[in-house]
Amino acid sequence: MKFIAAIDVMPIKEILDPQGKAVMLGLGNLGIQQIDTVRIGKHISIQLDAADEAEARTKIETACSKLLANLIMEEYTFTLQAL
Repeated sequence: MKFIAAIDVMPIKEILDPQGKAVMLGLGNLGIQQIDTVRIGKHISIQLDAADEAEARTKIETACSKLLANLIMEEYTFTLQAL
């Protein structure tokens, strides 16, 4: 079966996000006010083959925890959809 995973990797809330702060200041300079916080992360899309959804989830969990996210500073979430 083919699956597509949509993965979001974001800095954990306790970590300062300098990119987010820079964007927030830029928004203020553009006159866009009343922005509480901005967090910058990454979105990753992976298409994969797996025997079933459980195997696909295991593969994506492994990819996220060992390569795509630095678990000391980042957290991840993903959704999985059969194609």
